[in-house]
Amino acid sequence: MSRLLALLALPFLLITAHPAAADILDASGVEQAIARGAIVWDVREPAAYRQGHLPGAVTVDGAADILRLPTPREFDALVRAEKTLSAAGIDLGKEVVVYAHRGSPVAYAALAAVRYFGGTHASVFHDGVEGWVEAGKPLVAGETPRTPVSIRIRPNTAMTVTTDELIARVKNPDVQILDVRTPAEYVGLDVRGPRGGHVPGAVNIPYEQNWVDPDAAQKLARRQIADTSGMALKPTAELRKLYETLDPTKETIVYCQSGNRASETFGILQELGFTKVRLYKLSWSAWSARPDAPVVTGSAPGR
Repeated sequence: MSRLLALLALPFLLITAHPAAADILDASGVEQAIARGAIVWDVREPAAYRQGHLPGAVTVDGAADILRLPTPREFDALVRAEKTLSAAGIDLGKEVVVYAHRGSPVAYAALAAVRYFGGTHASVFHDGVEGWVEAGKPLVAGETPRTPVSIRIRPNTAMTVTTDELIARVKNPDVQILDVRTPAEYVGLDVRGPRGGHVPGAVNIPYEQNWVDPDAAQKLARRQIADTSGMALKPTAELRKLYETLDPTKETIVYCQSGNRASETFGILQELGFTKVRLYKLSWSAWSARPDAPVVTGSAPGR
């Protein structure tokens, strides 16, 4: 019972805390982190991991439950997350590097999870396994398990926002809301929930706009290109230009459909120096299902 009460108290203890800026590493930075003894978490499917992964990298069974960021009131889910991370040898008190495929939002979701559960030195390898191979670095087949550890997770609810909290903020001029879904989802043409549209006041910057070629994923699916190089991050100057209409000092809430795509922009905004970024992990799947949550359709934010 005391453990549960401690978890429930965390929102009040952490309400003024903000997650540390996300480190987005290149292949050289990852290699240096490995040399320092960093824990490397491969967030791809286990089959892909076993075919070839970064030296020393681990995979985590049941990662999906961890990436959804259970709240302090979901005590059983938090205990399972704690046991899963402990069994995988992911010590949140040490440096942790996460990666997947180049540009994958799942890698950023893992970055958010490490920070949410109490990790203080986490980074993401945006270029992922493709970038590692392109840099001439070796992959290792099979599994390389780490020695299990015993950790205690401490959810940082200050970095997330609930549906009720977002409802209370939609008319607040000091809060900016960012929708990173596709334009069709944003205007309400592509409906992926009980209702289509967007949160009132939200501006639409699809997460793919962070990439050198925002159409790279579609081109790859249509076999118009042969590799993922277009999913590399834009240069920092171009990313700052992309988000120049947003105030980096204001509370900034980021959402998508289920929280994964939003996690990528969430991490990038932190890297750009936004100091009050919060992730609406439940995103449109929860918002559209709440009858009391207002919805706007069309291309205008409509606050």
